[in-house]
Amino acid sequence: MAGHGANPLSHVQDSHELEIPWFSNWPEFQWTIPLPNVFGLQITKFMVMEVVAALLVIAVMIPLSRMIAARPVSKGKFANAFEAMLLFVRDDVARPSIGGHGADQFLPYLWTCFFFVLFNNLLGMIPGFASATGNINVTFALAMITMAVVIVSGSKESGVKGYWLTLVPHLDVPPVMKWFLWPLMFFIEIAGLLIKHVVLAVRLFANMFAGHMVLAVILGFILMAWHSGVFYLVMPASILGVICLSLLELFVAFLQAYIFTFLSALFIGTAVHPH
Repeated sequence: MAGHGANPLSHVQDSHELEIPWFSNWPEFQWTIPLPNVFGLQITKFMVMEVVAALLVIAVMIPLSRMIAARPVSKGKFANAFEAMLLFVRDDVARPSIGGHGADQFLPYLWTCFFFVLFNNLLGMIPGFASATGNINVTFALAMITMAVVIVSGSKESGVKGYWLTLVPHLDVPPVMKWFLWPLMFFIEIAGLLIKHVVLAVRLFANMFAGHMVLAVILGFILMAWHSGVFYLVMPASILGVICLSLLELFVAFLQAYIFTFLSALFIGTAVHPH
């Protein structure tokens, strides 16, 4: 019995059921779990994956923060690995992009953002699970949250009126031209603010979706060669290619979490330091 869990594209395709690929060849087992409809809202696989990622962030960060608070020096490979990532986000992402120790107030958001995106990316590497970040709706929601943080931070720093006025740079032009150019520049800056965050969403979605698409194509070569004489040549080459690309996907999972967090910090820094 062929299962959806065998298809790498299932990792970036939403559905109304969870798949259990480990039992896909056992007909006596029901290897899909239908997801319920709660008060008219259909629960989907990506929703479950996002909850799993959020629970992983809570399960890792709360004990880690207590451990760091209790001990000046962390002990253990697990604590050291995650503390290194926390310090990297603080010292090499937040502070250079936002500026000095003033960036520390945004660390809770940036840390949460980094690990939530990272865990969502990594869940897609597990059979039967999925990368919710391979769906444009998920990444768009994340980007809109970042935009909300940017606007609120800028408004808090410069005032609501001041923030929107500082979007337009100083125009050293005659007053007559300024009455025409300023509204035009204001509209362009508002559009640019939205476009930057839409691109932030598309960048994460495209990279996660493309990786699983390539894996699906390479595995598809095996099916294409199933009844041909080159099957035993194509199969090992495809499997080797999938293994190599899976290792690359593992690197991309961390890279995209970093890029999303870095750009979020950069946008926040631009808002709180408009000049």
